[in-house]
Amino acid sequence: MSKVAVLAILLFACAKTQNVPATPPPSTQQAEPAGPRVVFPDGFVVRVEVVADDELRIQGLMYRDQVRPGTGMLFFFPEDGEYPFWMKNTRIPLDMIWIDSSKRIAHIEHDVPPCKIENCPSYPPHAIARYVLEVAAGVAKEHSLKDGDMLQFGGTENVVVK
Repeated sequence: MSKVAVLAILLFACAKTQNVPATPPPSTQQAEPAGPRVVFPDGFVVRVEVVADDELRIQGLMYRDQVRPGTGMLFFFPEDGEYPFWMKNTRIPLDMIWIDSSKRIAHIEHDVPPCKIENCPSYPPHAIARYVLEVAAGVAKEHSLKDGDMLQFGGTENVVVK
């Protein structure tokens, strides 16, 4: 094969690669995490374990030794109401956040201690709520949560509340 033919083939091959679209740069936006979650006003995402029936609501976070960072438990109730919580057999301090049906914080109990006695105190919100979010103690303060703040729920659209 002549040098001219080889050069023509190389030029043709180079011209073909110029028409190939470039690979788009990776997105700089962070993908939204999958699964149920609550997003605080500052953008902090809490991956939640959903609790939507009486048996699971009674159990809650009992007997657990920790709540991993960025996680919590989200309790769903079938209707708006005043839902007191207690810490019987709960081994870790928690922040309890009552949330109304419009996803607005109705009340926060900060740093609720574990209960090691038989007759544990109850923590009533003195507010109407549809949901309660439990996270590790200090999380609400760390993210400057306050009554009236709006939260966003994701991945909870198909929750069946009993």
